[in-house]
Amino acid sequence: MAKNYIKLDGTVCKGCRVCVEACPKQCIVISSEINKMGYQFAKFENPNCIGCGICFYVCPEPGTITVYKDEEEKK
Repeated sequence: MAKNYIKLDGTVCKGCRVCVEACPKQCIVISSEINKMGYQFAKFENPNCIGCGICFYVCPEPGTITVYKDEEEKK
C-alpha cells in the first residue's frame, strides 16, 4: 500500500526543531539519541504524514529531509 513518509538523515541533523514545529501532522520528533556531531536529531514517527513537504522547505540543512508521496516505504 502506497503512503506518504519522510526520511531524515540523523547524521547531519542539528536538532534545531524547525521541522518539528512546522509539521502540521506532528510527524517529527526529536530523538533521545545523539548523533556523531553531538546533537539530538529529528526522526519521523507518525504514519499520518500527508507528504506536504513543509519540513523539507523549512530545514536549514540541505539534504537532511527527503519526502516520499504515495510510495511504498523503502527501508
